[in-house]
Amino acid sequence: MNSQKKSAAPRKGVFQISEVANGIVDPVLARRAGINTALLGSWDEIVGDSFADCSRPEKIAWPRRGEPGEEGGHRPGVLTIACDGARALFLSHAQGELIARINGFFGYPAIGQIRIVQKPVSQAALHRPKPRKLEGERARRLADMMEGITDEKLRAAIERLGTAVLSPNRRSR
Repeated sequence: MNSQKKSAAPRKGVFQISEVANGIVDPVLARRAGINTALLGSWDEIVGDSFADCSRPEKIAWPRRGEPGEEGGHRPGVLTIACDGARALFLSHAQGELIARINGFFGYPAIGQIRIVQKPVSQAALHRPKPRKLEGERARRLADMMEGITDEKLRAAIERLGTAVLSPNRRSR
């Protein structure tokens, strides 16, 4: 009877910190700001390098249900974005592309309009620098793992993940 694999059954009482934190934070953010941690965590990839360091999503205002003239179904919301100083002007010019990227992230037309608020973006929102390119054996190992991946976006995402995991300055715990 001991022929069952122990790794197949999940360990009881063991959770990742991110699961616990997201389980607590997501309902609060959804109730107060209409945002989830997935949008916050993927913000840098959604807006790209040109706006990642100077902007952050603050809230999504969803239209009320049952307003006059509404026949039902989903209506897109208004996303409020905080942006540093003069960069807000450039962000406003990129609204159309940004709405398309955000809706692509959600997988449906969640956002119909963007509202930009000019204010300093906190230093806490800035992320640590990108890890350095791998060299030598680590680089060859990652290249071997990525062999056969043809989708460019998937390949880039796996390369970022692999570089972070195989980075020599990663602390052992």
